Amino acid sequence: MKPVRTLISALVLGGSLGLAVPASAEAPFGNQADMEMATSLWALMEYKGLAGDNAVMTRPYKGVAPHGMILELIELPVTLHGHTGPLIVKRNYGGDGISVDDVINDPERYLQAVTIMLKREPGYDADNRDWFYVKYDARGNVMKNPKGMPLAGRVAKGMQTGCIACHRAAEGGDFVFNHDRYK
Repeated sequence: MKPVRTLISALVLGGSLGLAVPASAEAPFGNQADMEMATSLWALMEYKGLAGDNAVMTRPYKGVAPHGMILELIELPVTLHGHTGPLIVKRNYGGDGISVDDVINDPERYLQAVTIMLKREPGYDADNRDWFYVKYDARGNVMKNPKGMPLAGRVAKGMQTGCIACHRAAEGGDFVFNHDRYK
């Protein structure tokens, strides 16, 4: 029992002193590699007109929590860092009493977040169908959870709520609610 207590003490002390902690102790999301991928992905989405000031608009529809009162959905294959996979972009709109017409007429006013699922290379997260998640604000900054962790990567892996927990419940086993193409 003493070696386990010593390891835990070392991890707690190391973390409080700002020392390096073994990778096995890292959170499954929000690390430097996740943030670099999220930055690259936003740049690619801006280039393709999927995000940012010149983003194309699709037909918004009534949404559900946690994404927003009104949503837009775009899905297409992209190549990033040498891997091609499906990208699902969901624009999340909110505000008191907003309607689809409000969003069509002034999307920038109501855009609250852009949530992403990107199918990564096999083995990235085999337990969860290799999906990479990101939640950006309207300007492309990665948002954080209440504990201050960036919402990029294997978001909420192993937790009872959050991206993976919710999408794990999608019918068909592909983690996507609007179809069953990525089993």
